[in-house]
Amino acid sequence: MLAELTDELREILSRRFPGACWELPHVRDALVTPPVALSGLVDAARRVLLAEDWDLAVFVTDLPLRLSRRPLLTHASPTHGVALVSLPALGVRRVNRRLVDSIVTAVTALVGDEGENVQRRLAELADHADNAVEGGGVTFLARVVTGNIQLLFGMIRANRPWRLVTHLDRALLGAIAAGSAAIVTDDVWRMSASLDIWRLVLLSLASISVAVVTLIKAHDLWERAYDPSHREQVMLFNLVTLVTVAFGLLTLYVMTFVVSLAAAALLIDPQVFEAAVGHSAHTSDYLRLAWLGSSLATVGGALGGVLETDAAVREAAYAHRPEDKSDPVGGRASVHGG
Repeated sequence: MLAELTDELREILSRRFPGACWELPHVRDALVTPPVALSGLVDAARRVLLAEDWDLAVFVTDLPLRLSRRPLLTHASPTHGVALVSLPALGVRRVNRRLVDSIVTAVTALVGDEGENVQRRLAELADHADNAVEGGGVTFLARVVTGNIQLLFGMIRANRPWRLVTHLDRALLGAIAAGSAAIVTDDVWRMSASLDIWRLVLLSLASISVAVVTLIKAHDLWERAYDPSHREQVMLFNLVTLVTVAFGLLTLYVMTFVVSLAAAALLIDPQVFEAAVGHSAHTSDYLRLAWLGSSLATVGGALGGVLETDAAVREAAYAHRPEDKSDPVGGRASVHGG
């Protein structure tokens, strides 16, 4: 993402700070293993800055950062010469535009506004070197309610929950096997014909819930906070995991419903169906059969998912693996003479 925005960032920074020529290399580096405190991220970004010999660094992370129960958008530490931008806190709309604005805001907090001497400030940042100590920094927070909702949706978007099912071959095979067995079994036909709407709804909720719990438990996707300071971050991780897996299995449910309905309409002769259920076969009977078949298929998909490796499930559930969770952007400002 940042590679696509480099030219735009350079142009904006050059206009805002005409006293410097901006070079914007960037590296992808996990830096830390989540969960982690804000100070840990600042220290890790500082190490990269020193190793790369940058004048300053902006660290874009997909980790959720919060301060006083409010989502943190950006945090700049002039003492360290580094700033943080939380990508999930930007939400799901106009993410690129908001990311550019946040990076520019973070850089401004590091080097000062347009009226300050940029040359002097960059020299001060470079002079801190290895003995920098933690400063208060400049932090931008989102609103409590809307900001937290935006943060949550941003994290869910980053996980891309719609890709979960398509990346789990055994889960798909399990769902297909269970769904196929359901629509060709006359006992299932009679059972579906006897169920009312509310019992079918309860079966749907129960099957999806069982499938979600099974996948999370079997592959140890639920994280634990061993450090009290990480409790809120871990809670967010678990909530997003729950939504991601539930959304993925709901997608599986809808897929199996459509396939089951099409297969039932194509393969089951109405007269044979009528003989099994004891009354005229209507469209509602085929819908009930596909509905019940989808519930059974979803449970079968979860059982198939148990056979997947932990690595495969984690890769499917989390679009960004731990080693890809960070994107530090460095800045080396070559100061014009004069």
